[in-house]
Amino acid sequence: MKPVLLDTGVVVAWLDRSEQYHTACVDYLQKLAAPLVTCEAVIAESCYLLRHLPGAADAILENVETGTFQIPAQLSRAAAQLRRVYRKYRDREVDLADACLVHLAGQLGTGDILTLDRDFEVYRWGANKRFRLLIPLRT
Repeated sequence: MKPVLLDTGVVVAWLDRSEQYHTACVDYLQKLAAPLVTCEAVIAESCYLLRHLPGAADAILENVETGTFQIPAQLSRAAAQLRRVYRKYRDREVDLADACLVHLAGQLGTGDILTLDRDFEVYRWGANKRFRLLIPLRT
């Protein structure tokens, strides 16, 4: 089964009931059978954004510890590829988490992503393949 990439916004909305997409993210994560793959930058962003929500960082790190959120790549080994992503999308002000997810898509051969970030409608992975946003975004 192909893994699904996991972005920061979904982690935040999953834990924060006040988020617009909370219900959609909870529902999708509950029914998803595929492995969830992310990167350290997503974990760091999520913990930072939820720093005022009691227990949030613990819940995130527990999911990393149990393997629910898998982190297959190390930044030190992917730095050259990430620099290429930064150069390709320099006009979009790509952040480290997005660059890592673009890189992971190519490494894992999947563009299926749980994200609330419209930049993934523009980003491409592999040989110019589109990402498939699994949570429909309202306009």
